[in-house]
Amino acid sequence: MSPLPIAVLVVLLAQGPSPVLRSPPAAAERDFERLLLAIPDSASLRAMSRDLTRLPHMAGTPAQAVTRDYVVEKLRSWGLESWTKEYTVYLPQPEIVAAWLIARPGAVAVPLALREPPVAGNPATQGPQVPPFNGYTGDGDVTGDVVYVNYGLIEDYQTLDSLGVSVRGRIAVARYGRSFRGIKAREAERHGATGLIIYSDPQDDGYFRGDVYPRGPMRPWGGIQRGSVLNVNGDPTTPGYASLPGARRAPEESLPIPRIPVVPMSYGNARRLLEPLAGPSVPQAWQGALPFRYHLGPGPVRARLHVQTERGARAMHPIWDTFGMVRGARYPDEWIVVGAHRDAWGPGARDNISGTVTVLEAARAFAGLARQGLRPARTVIFATWDAEEWGLTGSTEWVEEMEDSLLAHAVAYINEDGTFSGSTFSGAASPSLKPLVREAAKAVPDPRGPGTVYDVWLLRNKSDTADLTLGNLGGGSDFAGFYHHLGIPAGGIGFDAPDGIYHSMYDSYDWMSRFGDPGYRAHRAGAQLVAVMAARLANAELLPYDYVAFGTELTRLVSQLDSGITRKQWTVSTQGLKDALGRFTDAARALARARDSALAITDSTRASRANAALMQVERRLTRPQGLASRRWYRSLQFASDVDNGYATMAFPSVNEAIRYADPATAERELADLAARIDGARAALEDATAALR
Repeated sequence: MSPLPIAVLVVLLAQGPSPVLRSPPAAAERDFERLLLAIPDSASLRAMSRDLTRLPHMAGTPAQAVTRDYVVEKLRSWGLESWTKEYTVYLPQPEIVAAWLIARPGAVAVPLALREPPVAGNPATQGPQVPPFNGYTGDGDVTGDVVYVNYGLIEDYQTLDSLGVSVRGRIAVARYGRSFRGIKAREAERHGATGLIIYSDPQDDGYFRGDVYPRGPMRPWGGIQRGSVLNVNGDPTTPGYASLPGARRAPEESLPIPRIPVVPMSYGNARRLLEPLAGPSVPQAWQGALPFRYHLGPGPVRARLHVQTERGARAMHPIWDTFGMVRGARYPDEWIVVGAHRDAWGPGARDNISGTVTVLEAARAFAGLARQGLRPARTVIFATWDAEEWGLTGSTEWVEEMEDSLLAHAVAYINEDGTFSGSTFSGAASPSLKPLVREAAKAVPDPRGPGTVYDVWLLRNKSDTADLTLGNLGGGSDFAGFYHHLGIPAGGIGFDAPDGIYHSMYDSYDWMSRFGDPGYRAHRAGAQLVAVMAARLANAELLPYDYVAFGTELTRLVSQLDSGITRKQWTVSTQGLKDALGRFTDAARALARARDSALAITDSTRASRANAALMQVERRLTRPQGLASRRWYRSLQFASDVDNGYATMAFPSVNEAIRYADPATAERELADLAARIDGARAALEDATAALR
C-alpha cells in the first residue's frame, strides 16, 4: 500500500510505446468503444455502492481507511497498476457540539437534540453518526438573541441594515442555499455575529418539495446538512503547496477559518428558534415554508452554542488518495485523469459514492480490455480523492505536489461528484470539451430511454439543439485544482433529480435503492459516458478539443462585462478583448480545417507536435500570480464567485474589478487578458503549422 513515488510514476509512463496496439484508425477506435460500452454493469455498481456505504466515512477517520483498502483491492483485482498517496492535513474534528434554546430572557436553557433520528429498516442511520457540525467552525461558548438573516448573503445583510436590524453580538440563523456555507459564515462574522446556525428550510429541500424520507426523497424534519465552511482549497496550513513531510505549516492562529461557532441544524430545531421571534415581519422573499410567519428578531428567543474542536497536533489527520492506471500503448506520457471523491459526511450513497463507483466501473471496463491486449493510446489514471468535503483537500494536495508533471503530461481531467441519483442528464465542462460531451451522449443508451442520452436530452428540450447547454465550471469540486489552478481542460456529467438528503445520514444505500436510482441504471449510463469520454480523449490521434466552440462561447460571454461596465457608466472598452477572441476563433477555424485534412495521415511525429501545442492553449490562459482576490486561482477563463463560492464567474480578473468599482484595474486586466488570449492563439497556430 505504499505510494508510488512521483519520479517512478513519470518514468513508468515515459518508457515508450507498447507493441500491443498500433495506430488506432477510426474503425479500431469504434471497436474499442463498442467493447468498452459492453462492460459496465448495474449489478457491479450496486454491489460496490452497498459495500462502500455501510458506515459513515468522514475524512480522517478509520472508516475512511476502510474505503481506501476496498478501492485499492478492487483496482488490483482487475489487474490495474495501483497505489495510494497519503497526506497529513489539518482536519479539526469536533469534540463538543451542543445547542440550547432559551425561550425568553431568564428562562431555563433547553438542550436541542442534534442527532439525526434513526429510520427503521435503514441500519446506516442506527449506528454511529458523524457529529452534526460544520468543518473548520470556530470554537466558542456563546449566548445571544436570535436574528433571522434569510440565506445570509451579502445583499441580505444590506436589507437588514435598511430595516435597522443588526446581528452584532447576536446569533444569526441562516437557511442553506444560494451560496456556499463558508460565505454565510464569513458574512455573519463580518457583521459582528457571535455565532451562526445554518438550517435547511423545507421550502428548499423538505416537505414543500415532496414527501420526506423514508416516505419520499426529500429532507425530513430531523435531517441535517453538514459541510465545511472553509473558503479556500486544500489544507489551509500549506497554502499553495503540498502537505508533504517536513512542509512548513502556517500558524494555526493565522488560518483563514471562522472565529465564531457555526452549527448546522434540522428545520425541526430551526422552527423552535424562529417561530417565537418578534421584530419586523420578513420581506416576502424571505418567507420559508415552516408553518408560521417569519420575523427577523432580535429576540425574545435566545440561543446558546457550544463548539469545541481539535486544535494543534490533534487536528492533524492522514488522508489517502487512491490511483489505478492503464498505461497508454502509444503515448504513455500523455495522461487522461478521471476522478471522484470518496469521503462523505455520512454513508454518502449519492455524495459521492455514486461518483466513486462510476469511476471504478469505468476503470473496470478499461482493465477488462487491457487484459484482452487492448490498451488505450494514452495513459488513463483513475483516482479517488479524500477530504473533498473539507475543502477539495485530497485532489488539491496531489495537484500541488504533481504540478510540474501534470502541466507536462495531463490532457484533461474528468470529474464525477454526487451526480447519479435521478434520470435528468446534465454536465459542465471547459468550452473546449463541451462538444466531446455532447457527442459522447449520442453513444450511450439513456437510463430511462427510449434512445440515447442525447435523444432524451434533446426531447426534453423540445428538439431545440440550442437548448442543449452544458454549464461552466465554478466551485465546489475536485476539478478546481486541475482547471482553475493549472488550466487543464476538465468536465463531468451526471443524472439527477430533486432530493433532500444532501450531507445527511439519510444519504444511504437504502435511499439510493428506493428513490435515487433503484435499478442503478443511471450509475451504469454514467460509467459508460465516463468511459466513452476517456476513450475518445485517450485514443484520438489529434486531441479532440474544440477551440472554435471555446472562442465562440467566450466571445458571447464578453457581453457580461459590457453590461457591468454600462451599469458603472464607465468609458472602459472591451473591444481589445473582442478583437483578441476574434483572432483566436479564426485560428481555431484554421486548425479545424488542417485537422480535417490531416485525419487520414498517420504521421505520429506531426500529431505529437500538434498535440503538444494544443495542450498549451488553456495553460496559457493562466498566470502565476493568480487573481487579485485569490492567488491560488490562476485561470483567467472562469473561477468560482468569491462572494458566492459555488457560482461560476467568467473572466474573473475583469469581473471582480468591475464589481469592486475599480476602472483602472478593469482596463489593466482587459489588456492582460487580451494578451494572454493572443498567447493561446499562438499555440493554436503552432498546432496548425505542425499538421501542415
